[in-house]
Amino acid sequence: MIPAKIDPIAITPIREKGVESIFDWFDRHKDSFYILGWSYLRNQQQMEELFYRSIIKVHKELPRYKRETSFETWVTSIFIHACRELSDKSSLKASEERETHEDLFKGLDQLKGYEKEAVVLTYIKGISQEEAAKLLQVSEEKMKELLFSGIQSLRKEMGDGTPYNGCKEYHKDYIDYLERTLDRSKKIDLEIHIFHCQDCQEDLAAFQDVMLTMSNFYERLEDFHVPTDFMENIKARLAEKEKYRQHKNKKRKRIGIVLASVLAILIGIEVFTGYYTNVYHTWTEEDQELSAFLQQDLGERLNLEAESDGVKIKIKSVIADDVQTLVFYEIEDTAEDNQYVIEPQEGFSVENEHEIMNSETYPRYYPPDLKSDENNKEKNVYRGKVGLLPLKSDNGTINFKITKLQKLNRDSSDKNGLRANENIEYNTGVWNFEIPVTKKPSIEYALDKETEVEGITVRFDKLTIAPTATILQYAINNERPGKRIDVLNFDNLKVNNKKVKTDMYGSTYMDSQQDMNWTTFQTHFDPLIGEKSKEVNVQFGSMSLSVEDPKTIELDVAKEYPQTFEYAGSTISIDKLELGQPAIIVISNHELKNRAYEGLNFNIVSEDENEPSSMEIISEGVLVDKNGIEYDMNEIPFPYEEIEQPRHFITVQSIRLDGNDAGEKVVPKRMEIYGYNTTKYLDDVVKISLE
Repeated sequence: MIPAKIDPIAITPIREKGVESIFDWFDRHKDSFYILGWSYLRNQQQMEELFYRSIIKVHKELPRYKRETSFETWVTSIFIHACRELSDKSSLKASEERETHEDLFKGLDQLKGYEKEAVVLTYIKGISQEEAAKLLQVSEEKMKELLFSGIQSLRKEMGDGTPYNGCKEYHKDYIDYLERTLDRSKKIDLEIHIFHCQDCQEDLAAFQDVMLTMSNFYERLEDFHVPTDFMENIKARLAEKEKYRQHKNKKRKRIGIVLASVLAILIGIEVFTGYYTNVYHTWTEEDQELSAFLQQDLGERLNLEAESDGVKIKIKSVIADDVQTLVFYEIEDTAEDNQYVIEPQEGFSVENEHEIMNSETYPRYYPPDLKSDENNKEKNVYRGKVGLLPLKSDNGTINFKITKLQKLNRDSSDKNGLRANENIEYNTGVWNFEIPVTKKPSIEYALDKETEVEGITVRFDKLTIAPTATILQYAINNERPGKRIDVLNFDNLKVNNKKVKTDMYGSTYMDSQQDMNWTTFQTHFDPLIGEKSKEVNVQFGSMSLSVEDPKTIELDVAKEYPQTFEYAGSTISIDKLELGQPAIIVISNHELKNRAYEGLNFNIVSEDENEPSSMEIISEGVLVDKNGIEYDMNEIPFPYEEIEQPRHFITVQSIRLDGNDAGEKVVPKRMEIYGYNTTKYLDDVVKISLE
């Protein structure tokens, strides 16, 4: 069996770094997750959708991660749920299956749901039996039963199909014995028995063959590689979703006579050569964002150049602070009409990063800007920026090496120009730069302001105004019973007459342990370049709430279904109630208008007053934007960027209940609803003093 890997990245930096860090984590673990997903889907388009959904879901649920399990196990549970959702809506096509170990994959397809997951998680993903049991919400004893029956079924599919004729009372010890975890007394007893029992000898040998096949599965997949463009396609979709508000492009004003007068004065006082050149380049810079930085003396023009095979790269300037180091660049194809961007994942490196840069923070990812005037003037020139880690000290020289450029495709239907139906095109070479950098200081304001949102106290702790970003740190009180704010989103932050928008993803969890009654977050806004004020206005956008509203619904198997019940102002239908192993319950509510809840938090109790050994829920739903427009979540690719403050309403939930005893039917007795989740739109504005 593959040993479970220890995740090298602490959860706190992931929470601080956001979706880019989650993508990076998946990129490092892509091989094992790809094989796990392939055991369900085996369709390239759906595999991309699987990874994309999982990354988005992990980012959304990250504030709720409580460390009861390892981070990898927690992510795997989300990944498995996405596998189930997509596999239920797909049919496998033989032509799309990998030839490598096709017999094993086909064998896995024949297993029952929980048997398959137990085998895949343990012997392919490499999760311990204990962790896998927690993930599947079954007992460790039940986990052993699932593994035994799963391996037994695999033997029938992959081998000669002969049954196990050995003594059943010893079946439960096979796995522990072969994995060398069986108690010494039981081990001795089993070995004595096997010595005298020919059937058990044959059984154990056959069982061991299948286990060895599973254990060696991962190592023997030399030709089972993740496609080269797989993660890049996903990153392109994430970049599209993460599209930030671009600065409005303002046409450069012609200064005409004023400039001529200033020029004459500068010449007259004999400082033209030094001073005027700097002023001229600052005010005539075509990149409006870089021009704003230069006007505030937050950086200087560098114009460092390097060329390789007809492609010239110019480092125009660098803006550095405690948040990140922004490198503004220009790429010119001197031979053809191509536009290139620096490939964000593997296209560049800082060769002295460990010596000069602070790895405790994380820079933002900046998608290509294809709408700006300067990037639509020339077909062979592109101007952009990349974010690097911040400097450790106030000054330094960055050894910046570029090795890979990605070609923009203006004909692509993909809005960022990096993905098309054709293969992605790259240009490789070597462009080396030594970039002198001076880090500019940030201003931190300790805040002392509290407000109430839905009766819950929100405390504002700190505002950081850095040259490249504005960061608001706040905390939400979690003491109030009955209601909890899970996510608080801001619309904008305003200083003087300048309004800056929030990052699309809103809040970042801080994992603060200072006060257990408060949960601390940070929200990033666009920079407030050159603004000074004694007051800041913060405008809320929306929030996600968990509301406690208990209700018990008795389930009577003697009744005919559908049956309805009232909850939170809505009529909910129990469409189906079937006894069995497993038992099946289907509930639905397709009425969305004025509906208070988006999803229910509930549990099912069986006739013997015990919770089922496992409960699997498959949900269907729609997204509804602030204006009431509905979007089909099964559309691929999904247009997240077009949706204004969406709400996710669950419309149908199919619940599968497996009992503790495989031979007895599960009889659901009641549905215990704890509460529900909902989103509320806000327009409150809070004024905070900076004095």
